Amino acid sequence: MIQIKTDDEVGIMRESAKLAAEVLLMIEPYVKPGVTTNRLNDLCHDFIVSNGAIPSPLNYRGFPKSICSSINEEICHGIPSERKLRNGDIINLDITTYLNGFHGDTSKTFFVGSPRKKTSRLVETCRESLRSAIEVVRPGARLGDIGATIKNIAEESGYSIVREFCGHGIGRNFHEDPQILHFGNFGEGIEIKKGMVFTIEPMLNEGK
Repeated sequence: MIQIKTDDEVGIMRESAKLAAEVLLMIEPYVKPGVTTNRLNDLCHDFIVSNGAIPSPLNYRGFPKSICSSINEEICHGIPSERKLRNGDIINLDITTYLNGFHGDTSKTFFVGSPRKKTSRLVETCRESLRSAIEVVRPGARLGDIGATIKNIAEESGYSIVREFCGHGIGRNFHEDPQILHFGNFGEGIEIKKGMVFTIEPMLNEGK
């Protein structure tokens, strides 16, 4: 069942989402060759807790860390470890905070050191698909419009869509209905209504 949020609830969610975004701004200078993903996890954990929030992933369905750190070919939900970042890597840091009863979820893919041209193009195409998908979100649109927008941009650039994972509703619960697929057809799917809150998380592959 899709939970429709009130204007007041959306306002509270904005504060949690703002904190999650601030975590990404804080951690960026530390994303460099030689740093371990455990170090990034600890820095993010401390920042979130110091701001009166809880890291949503920690102990969620057994997940052992406070952030997800996915390097290169890892699609998502990577677990921080003693693995050190290397020059030319890309790493996605997925941050979710729980503040004042609501979750805020965001992520960013960072270049480690000097980006490779091939990976720069992949990341920029994914970012473009996200921006374009956000632009189609409005009351009266359909969830299929989101997926179709992302799929078209990805495939026109020669990439494939990860279909095993998707975006999701969010609010008092970390994951809620509806599922936000990153492929689909315009005009199909659930109608978007005022008060719906969900993530859009396009994931693209160079190959399969």
